[in-house]
Amino acid sequence: MKRDNLVRLTRFKVNEKRRQVEQLELMMGEFARMAGDLDAQIGNEEKKAGITDIAHFAYPTFAKAARARRDNLMNSVKDLKVQLGAARIAHEEAEAELVHAEKLEQRDEAEDRRLANG
Repeated sequence: MKRDNLVRLTRFKVNEKRRQVEQLELMMGEFARMAGDLDAQIGNEEKKAGITDIAHFAYPTFAKAARARRDNLMNSVKDLKVQLGAARIAHEEAEAELVHAEKLEQRDEAEDRRLANG
């Protein structure tokens, strides 16, 4: 039946959108974890050097580089939050489309049974 193909295609879309949401959430978590690791490394370097002022001439180069990497990761997390919002909306729309397609399929099946019985 045509509706059966529509339902399968729509289920595939829903699953794909769900995977996208999960992947974005996973990436955000991983980036946040990596940023936390960098924070710890920055703290250790500052403690070793005894300097926490970024503008100080003797501030550790590694700590500067780690700060830049951490800031880039956090900017990426912000960007991913925007993408996640869009992906969640797309997932919800796909789920609504699936519900509609399933209702159409049920209606067609009921009509087929009615025609076959009478």
